[in-house]
Amino acid sequence: MTAESQTKSGSRQVRAWCLYDWANSAYVTTVAVAVLPAYFAAAVVPQGGVVVAGVTFSAASLWGYLISACALAVFILAPLLGAVADHSGFRRRFLMTFCIMGSIASVLLLTTGPGLVWWTMALFFVAQVGFVGGNVFYDAFLPHVAAPGDMDRVSGRGFAYGYLGGGLQFALSLGLIAGHAQLGLDKDLAARLAMAFAGVWWGGFALLTFRGLREPAGAPLPGGERGVGAVPAYLRLGLTRVRGVWGRARAVPGLTMFLAAFLFYNDGVQTVISMATIYGKTELGLSNTVLMLTLLIIQFVSIFGAELFSRLAGLMTTRRALMLAVALWGGVAVYAYGMDSAAEYFAMGGIVGLVMGGSQALSRSMYARLIPADRSAEFFGYFSVVSRLSAIAGPFVFAVVAQATGSSRGAILWLVGFFAVGFVLLSLVRDPDPEEQR
Repeated sequence: MTAESQTKSGSRQVRAWCLYDWANSAYVTTVAVAVLPAYFAAAVVPQGGVVVAGVTFSAASLWGYLISACALAVFILAPLLGAVADHSGFRRRFLMTFCIMGSIASVLLLTTGPGLVWWTMALFFVAQVGFVGGNVFYDAFLPHVAAPGDMDRVSGRGFAYGYLGGGLQFALSLGLIAGHAQLGLDKDLAARLAMAFAGVWWGGFALLTFRGLREPAGAPLPGGERGVGAVPAYLRLGLTRVRGVWGRARAVPGLTMFLAAFLFYNDGVQTVISMATIYGKTELGLSNTVLMLTLLIIQFVSIFGAELFSRLAGLMTTRRALMLAVALWGGVAVYAYGMDSAAEYFAMGGIVGLVMGGSQALSRSMYARLIPADRSAEFFGYFSVVSRLSAIAGPFVFAVVAQATGSSRGAILWLVGFFAVGFVLLSLVRDPDPEEQR
């Protein structure tokens, strides 16, 4: 990393970078997690499902296939775009493109309604690819806005901005939906307005990021191509890099082991996050109010969790602090198995918020320390791919066990295995030097 790119944590660059997390977290909290899945099932898909080629698909199955399609698109695009961005110096432009694409698609969810199944799915697909694709380039800026020894704090600050921004927007959206009658709105219209508001929030606050974030210089192409004539060379280089993803990861000390650990423990994390609402509804019989308030608790406690674990990383190394967070995730799964009341569910939300903020921030900063800074977009493309892959097995195992046993309680215990394997693999990863950045 050059001296020019080693900006200090309190700089305008860091604030501009963090503000993108503030902006796009409104989408993931309000649209992807809280509002659209329920709205899609209750208002968009007909009660009997959708028939395609003689096969009936329920809202749940359509949603599952849609999530898989989004993951596949990112799996194909992220490493290629990351490789191209590293050599073109277009990280900022790609970030802007994906942001505009995702935020506009979110706003257009206002045009959805009963029976508009494919239109709704298409908009979510574009929004989700915009969100995840943008994050590849957002994450790739981290080694360029923070000095190597400051990555934990800056990464944690970014997540804290995101939890606060996403939480505030979600609170406003929740007020809109809960008070729809007093505002003279139909409840479905209120849900659509909340999602459109999230899109405006995302695109609007991202302007502050684009205004303040500088583009790091790109490495020259091997053949020296420039301008429009370099496009075929970019594509060839990107495809070549994609084919050699794991070979290059193996060449970076500790990176393959870390990705393997992340694959397991993040699978557990994503399953807890995605199944917590269903678990509370089906096993505990909790009201929608309790479930939504718990989401708010998680969102705001995560702010302090990200900061707490970034401080712990300074005291005990990033790897050990991350291992502590993974161990606590295992404890969350055991605790959830024995829950019986709304009070216990609220308490679980507080614990989840604490460890979620820490595990996400430290995972990103440790990865950033392990990778070569001059190929950060390419390697964060791989990280995004692993993140998408790690959201598949956990929910599948949860569903299989729940179906076999007739209860989600037994299924939740199986998640302990994901955290245990991730913990063991993480213990085998070397501690990156706080001042090292290849």
